[in-house]
Amino acid sequence: MKTIHDILKLGDPRLYEICEPVLESELIQVPNWAQQLHEAMEDIRSVYGFGRGIAAPQLGIMKRMFYLNLDKPYIILNPELKNLSEEEFELWDDCMSFPNLLVKVSRHQSLTLVYRDENWKQQEWEVSGAISELIQHEYDHLNGVLCTMRAIDQKSFRWKE
Repeated sequence: MKTIHDILKLGDPRLYEICEPVLESELIQVPNWAQQLHEAMEDIRSVYGFGRGIAAPQLGIMKRMFYLNLDKPYIILNPELKNLSEEEFELWDDCMSFPNLLVKVSRHQSLTLVYRDENWKQQEWEVSGAISELIQHEYDHLNGVLCTMRAIDQKSFRWKE
């Protein structure tokens, strides 16, 4: 069972690596990876009270995959972001790899997410607002980018109360 202690913390070099695509031949491993991501996220939720998504590299699984738990679970494989809006918005972002820190970032208001699901079926999802921000955050993890690297300025860091 994966817990909060299995989530890689800020400074771990693996968090800055670019992940490899999930191969169709690896689909048999996806349910196990998704279960591990789900368990770790549920533990974070119970301890810190937040968590809607987690990227595979946060558990040291260096694959282009993330897991969202919104109205239902979503397994996102090999995502691509398209149609990024010119309009952006600012928000205080948090991350399971540094759960006591908030970082002020700017994100695109809307986008189209193109990905493969757990059955290797191509999907396309148009999102905006909070879901758009969440997807951009998780997508960044797959490219070795943390929200700390997207801070608006040097004053864009705040400890959670």
